[in-house]
Amino acid sequence: MTMPDSPAPRPKRRVWLVALPLVVFLAVAGLFFSRLETGGDPSRIPSALVGKPAPTASLPPLDGLKGAGGAPVPGIDLAALAGKPALVNVWASWCGPCRDEHPILMQLAKDPRFSLVGINYKDAPENARRFLGQYGLPYQAVGVDPKGRAAIDWGVYGVPETFVLAKDGTIVHKFVGPLTPDAVATTLLPLMARLAGG
Repeated sequence: MTMPDSPAPRPKRRVWLVALPLVVFLAVAGLFFSRLETGGDPSRIPSALVGKPAPTASLPPLDGLKGAGGAPVPGIDLAALAGKPALVNVWASWCGPCRDEHPILMQLAKDPRFSLVGINYKDAPENARRFLGQYGLPYQAVGVDPKGRAAIDWGVYGVPETFVLAKDGTIVHKFVGPLTPDAVATTLLPLMARLAGG
């Protein structure tokens, strides 16, 4: 009488396949909690351009955009900004977070210590004009970047992003994502006060 074959032992590989999602979850959770504990700000992605001159950019104006007095709003010429700190805000009408930060930009536009200019990124001109007509025009100049080539030179990851320029055109800080009241109060305004006074 022959004995039936005993069942083969389960391969150890199956145990690892079951445990792998748990290991990945624990690793991600550990990273998340370590960022919370250390106060890491995921919106602060280091920029290779910080400490270097801003890319030379002359961007054409947003066609048909008029300022409060009815005069056409100029495009961006960074040479014209020399001698005063500046904020360069990269935005688009199709960008939801750009709507969230827009009231903050409208407030910042009232500060005479610095210039505020916008780079309109991969947008249709009529949509960009409609956006500014609805939410307000905070910019002293608006340059258009329909293909995103200028944004590549600036090292833009996505919109919105805001660059802080010193009087000599050096990039001194970069904000990734929408500006928040906390970021403005704790980082941006103290930085602008130092740059304007220096």
